[in-house]
Amino acid sequence: MIEINLIPDVKQELIKAQRVRSTVISIAIIVGLASAGVVVLLAIWVFAVQAGRGYLADKTITDESAKLSNVPDIGNTLTIQNQLAQIGATHDAKHIDSRVFDVLTTINPEAPNSISLTKATLDSDSKTIKLEAQAQNSFSALEVYKKTILATTIQFVKDGKTQTVPLVTATSLGDQSYGEDTTGTKILRFSLTVTYSEELFSHGVQNAVIVAPGKKNVTDSFLGVPQSLFTVKAADIKGTN
Repeated sequence: MIEINLIPDVKQELIKAQRVRSTVISIAIIVGLASAGVVVLLAIWVFAVQAGRGYLADKTITDESAKLSNVPDIGNTLTIQNQLAQIGATHDAKHIDSRVFDVLTTINPEAPNSISLTKATLDSDSKTIKLEAQAQNSFSALEVYKKTILATTIQFVKDGKTQTVPLVTATSLGDQSYGEDTTGTKILRFSLTVTYSEELFSHGVQNAVIVAPGKKNVTDSFLGVPQSLFTVKAADIKGTN
């Protein structure tokens, strides 16, 4: 079979160039359409999906904030900010319980009516001090001790004015019995519960002075507890309970 090419070489080159151009244009159109599709998808993600997610997140935050706002006493919940804000108030509310030693020393009468403590129990909740003691001068010393406590006052300065309040507001006498100390001397053992004034251990009361009949003592001044204040509890007298 014999084929005769009647198309000149120039014409063939032109046709080939047109085919290449068409191919390039087609590919460009496809790439352009793909790029446009990507842009549309990105636009939908940014302006629709992201906006929707932001709206839902904001709504969740608003709803949860509303729930927290409706919780009673939300300001008292344990957060760092709340604890920092409460440090000052907590410091002012604390009690200076060490003053009890100054008080016990001041209210102890002079000999021969002095007493020796065997135990002292401080109860901040009920504002009481339970004293377990013993006295060689028997009931006379006990009576003087009670009257001394009731006559003792607390003096302090507040708002530029000197104020005076009773040391205790009530006393309650407990068990009483006779016993023997380490030397065999017969002594009276007793317990006494006193209800003290709130100002006694208050941190807000500074430079307080305990004033007992015939003597006074500045609180927070002693470095330790006098050894003569406490003693060994007396033993029961043989043949008695």
